[in-house]
Amino acid sequence: MNDINKALELLLNKLEAWGRHLVLMLPNLFVALVLLIITFVVARAIRNGMDKVIGRFSHSAALNNLISTLLYLSLLMVGFFFVLSVLQLDKVVVSLLAGVGIIGLALGFAFQDIAANFISGIIIAVQKPFGVGDMIETNEYFGVIERVTLRTIDIRKPTGELVKLPNKMVFENPVTNFSFHGIRRLDLNVGISYAEDLERVQGIVVEALQDVKNRVKTRDIEAMYDEFGDSSINMKARIWITYSRQIDYVSAKSDAIIRIRKAFDANNIMIPFPIRTLDFGIKGGEKLEEQLRSTLEGKDSTQQSDNGK
Repeated sequence: MNDINKALELLLNKLEAWGRHLVLMLPNLFVALVLLIITFVVARAIRNGMDKVIGRFSHSAALNNLISTLLYLSLLMVGFFFVLSVLQLDKVVVSLLAGVGIIGLALGFAFQDIAANFISGIIIAVQKPFGVGDMIETNEYFGVIERVTLRTIDIRKPTGELVKLPNKMVFENPVTNFSFHGIRRLDLNVGISYAEDLERVQGIVVEALQDVKNRVKTRDIEAMYDEFGDSSINMKARIWITYSRQIDYVSAKSDAIIRIRKAFDANNIMIPFPIRTLDFGIKGGEKLEEQLRSTLEGKDSTQQSDNGK
């Protein structure tokens, strides 16, 4: 019974000490609560103001949201540490800082790829080598950009498939942006018969390409002979077209082919078919004509000898 009384007395003394300490801490608790509320209000107001300021300099919604969120969390953390200091919990602050450092280091090793994609996304958002709607080719993928985030870049291929490329792959590999200048050169290979007047054909090709769909009028048309082929003399015809989508390139190429074919038909210019010479020689390259002659002579002599008999 005495042990129970002592335990109850010890408990009451402890509760009384806590109560006195709580009463003494009431002003600090009130100040801490007010400081915490002020921290949330100020952090939110600063974040809203930064959203408007950053939006004037950067058009990347993902990057703007990242900066404002980091600023908001930083302000909340600073205010939280002040609250702990007011409550005389400085040792807790030191422990939290040490814990945050250790956790951050562990997460950095565990999520290296995610961190690399995240940092690559920030750099891409700052440099802006391409944007939504641009036609690009990277990592053997070709298509139009539908979305740019801080983790992936979404590319819609011309055949309809959606490819989500990690930012790290895009950042570390070459990227061809076909939409950057708004124009693109169209190259056509044209085969001409050896019997044609090359200068005349050259002029006909240039004239035929004058009104090709989407052609840039300020750029000259180039029609230059490139090589002696097996059955034709090959020409490269080059024109510049306005370009924003792949259909611009495809339709211009189709139109150019149609116009060249019509111009050739109107001027009786032949596009040669492939020609192959077959060698049936069985004696070290003996010509077919000589082999046939010797075979026929052999047959004639055989027939003469048979008639003589």
